[in-house]
Amino acid sequence: MITISKKTTKFIASLGLILLTSFSFAQTPNWQGAQWIWQQEDGPSNTWMSFRKTVTLNEVPKQVEALVSVDSKFWLWINGEMVLFEGGLSRGPSQAGEWDRKNNITPANSWYETVNIQPYLKKGENTIAILVWYWGRETHKGTHIDSKKGGLLFLANIGGQKVVSDASWKAIQHAGYDNTIEPASKATVQYSVKYDAQNAMNDWSDKAWYKADFSDATWPSAIEKGIAGTAPWYNLEPNIVPHLINHGLEDYTNVTDLKLPYVSEGETIICKLPFNKQITPYLEIEAKAGDTIFITTDNRLNRINATYITKEGAQSFESFSWMNGHEVRYTIPKGVKVKALKYRWMTVGEMVGEFEVSDPFYSRLWSMGNNTLFVCARDNFMDCPDRERALWIGDVADQTGYIFYSMDNAGRQLLKKAILQTMSFNENGVIGALGPLRVRELVAQSLQFIAQCVWPYYLNTGDKETLEKVYPYMYGYLALFPMQENGLPEYRKGKSPDSWDWVDWGVKNTIDSEPIQAAFYYLALNEAKKMAEVLGKNEDIKWYSNRMETMKPAFDKAYWKNGFYSSNPESLKDDRANAIAIVSGIAKPEYYNQIVDNVLIPNRFSSPHFEWIAEEAMCMAGRSKESLERMKDQYQSQVDKKDMTTLYEMFPNGGSYNHAWNAPNTILSKYIAGVAPTKLAWSEYEIMPTLLHFSTLKKTIPTVKGNIVIDIEVKESVYAMNLVSPENTVAIIGIPKTGKKVEKVFVNGKSIWENGKSKKQLKGIEFDSEDSKYLKFRVQAGTWKVQADYK
Repeated sequence: MITISKKTTKFIASLGLILLTSFSFAQTPNWQGAQWIWQQEDGPSNTWMSFRKTVTLNEVPKQVEALVSVDSKFWLWINGEMVLFEGGLSRGPSQAGEWDRKNNITPANSWYETVNIQPYLKKGENTIAILVWYWGRETHKGTHIDSKKGGLLFLANIGGQKVVSDASWKAIQHAGYDNTIEPASKATVQYSVKYDAQNAMNDWSDKAWYKADFSDATWPSAIEKGIAGTAPWYNLEPNIVPHLINHGLEDYTNVTDLKLPYVSEGETIICKLPFNKQITPYLEIEAKAGDTIFITTDNRLNRINATYITKEGAQSFESFSWMNGHEVRYTIPKGVKVKALKYRWMTVGEMVGEFEVSDPFYSRLWSMGNNTLFVCARDNFMDCPDRERALWIGDVADQTGYIFYSMDNAGRQLLKKAILQTMSFNENGVIGALGPLRVRELVAQSLQFIAQCVWPYYLNTGDKETLEKVYPYMYGYLALFPMQENGLPEYRKGKSPDSWDWVDWGVKNTIDSEPIQAAFYYLALNEAKKMAEVLGKNEDIKWYSNRMETMKPAFDKAYWKNGFYSSNPESLKDDRANAIAIVSGIAKPEYYNQIVDNVLIPNRFSSPHFEWIAEEAMCMAGRSKESLERMKDQYQSQVDKKDMTTLYEMFPNGGSYNHAWNAPNTILSKYIAGVAPTKLAWSEYEIMPTLLHFSTLKKTIPTVKGNIVIDIEVKESVYAMNLVSPENTVAIIGIPKTGKKVEKVFVNGKSIWENGKSKKQLKGIEFDSEDSKYLKFRVQAGTWKVQADYK
């Protein structure tokens, strides 16, 4: 008999009320006097609006911050200087009311940005100029919730003067941008750009907005649309992700070959990027009026392009709708003098993490994975930067595995945003695998998100406040699974209005969905139990424990088939099902080697989405060598493509060539470099390398405590490691035995271990333990040089 408890029913019914009140990011600033402003018309879609305000200052205070909110993006200049390139986010920090699915209405609150404008102000007259791009559309991929009204809200306290957006601002639709073009695609919210310089009202980039001879006297006054907090923008929540880093205009790597300046013969100019990046293309030319220049990339799935129509004379142009690829291609008419071709790269934080080993294959693979992670991060972590830009939470869970080995604080904050948004737009207890606009349920991804995203986020950051906010939604989702008489949860399929019974791509007709979902459910229970322990939810702890205790023997009884797990051993011997059985902890350890030998070595059915889980299972089984061999076989053809710098959606290729769910970096960082947190927020971590055939290994890990830097070199009889460990950390370092006996250990040149015994201890380091694989020492923060001599 299948039942759902009264407690669960009551909890799910109350979720909607909690939803509207529990996701306040911070106290709202005093927006009094500020009005949402726009033109008379509410849109239209794909409108670029120009705003201008002149402020006179007697003095410039030491600190001035402006608060800016828009639907959808903005660019800010003060006195002709670029202050912020691309502010704003895809809308939807949290719900502002209940969905009206029938009428396609999703009330959503709005983001606002905090911008330091003090360095750009001066005594006397100051010009504030803001370009706002209103998308005015939604797609079935659901990453943006349209307010259905373009708008700008501005607030700055400059000394005793309060500057707010109101009817005193000038506002005009930028005539240079053609907003009649078709959307770039059905899946992508952003538009391409078609810009006619003959209608440009002077260029934003040449400081014309504040030149003495420029006048906005003919511009209409802005139209006030409502005070802060009013519909359809509702409450304002601070963007918790640091502003994108503007790397400035850069030359292409083949700039020398371009032989600039030159006069075009009408050909397509191919400009090479150092690797696959999100970029906005730029040009400087001399031309006659009316020539058309087309800009795109080599990426066959790229949907964003730029069309530029020239004016007479010297001019420059940058297309603000970003695109990505390995090459930028400019088609320039004959007779146009090309003076400069450049690009601007914007990133979520810096690419801090590093991994390098003596085998160039794995170093290059890690670099390609790292590039893939960065090109799939902007407003949100996305599945790909070209055809969708969608927030699939299973992809985010895959990315989470190596975010903490690659990205600085900006990446951690973007992950926090993904967690909060996903839970905020929970509907009827369902954690949607695609959102926030569309709560599409893919059960395995929702369970994976709980286990492999939310708990790792807390473990790596120590952010208990976020855990407290989202925990109820995870418990609520897990409670939607009734237990059957056989001891396993009911297979969840088609239970929500928008569901998809999907687990993985890979080889057709090989997926064993039932044990996969059960194992993911077990893993989610286990990780949610850890959260309950942190939060003191004793009743929930018992509930999780009871379900796990029931499931473990039931899983074996239902699926163990004398050497592997399967729901149908005659036709299904799935590497994914067997891998997640190990990773989840539901498989018996005594089965591990059989699973590796019978399934994970011979069968390669997974897509990259599940591949890293197979490789992790092999490492957990103590079969790291075989894991690396599998990794090499799966990714060899991609690594061999020297013109590629990111990883494909499919094996050996196919789909997008920069897909987020490639996570071999997790395995290389966590199991080969052997670095992982053992206590909250990296207050304690371990370094237990599995070097195998590698003779050198270099690793940098950007943690919440600071960067960990590791440099290892192995010779026949010597193991040497240099370690920089940040403040407020303790590292458990393991000296690999690899079948040898450790005779002596020196730390910072002093002997601390000899012939199986600890010698006089050096301050900051002490013997920890010893097992068959490692001799372990505990070291405090600092710089350490460790050398072990083997006998």
